[in-house]
Amino acid sequence: MFGNLGQILNLMKNRGQIWQAMQDVNQRLQAARHVGQAGGGQVQATVDGRGELVGIRIDPSLAPGADVELLEELICAALRDAISRSRQQMQQAMQELTGGLNLPGMTDLLSGSVP
Repeated sequence: MFGNLGQILNLMKNRGQIWQAMQDVNQRLQAARHVGQAGGGQVQATVDGRGELVGIRIDPSLAPGADVELLEELICAALRDAISRSRQQMQQAMQELTGGLNLPGMTDLLSGSVP
């Protein structure tokens, strides 16, 4: 009945260390970069370790005469907007599901990142 009580008390006692460790992991994830490619590398998307879009690169040969840098910026802005809207909808669905309670990990469950 009280088997997990010791673990809970231990977590509470070490919450400062746990918080610092979480901050350290978050900083490493923010600094990480992962590049996805399409078209033999002609189009590249870069995300950080948290899955946030940080850049798009388009080979200028794909859009001759176009302002490729402007296209890259516009595509990034559109993708960030779509991701933000998706997260807002997920947050709303979570609130509906939980009756407004903020339950840790529920967003991960709804996004499919928790098995």
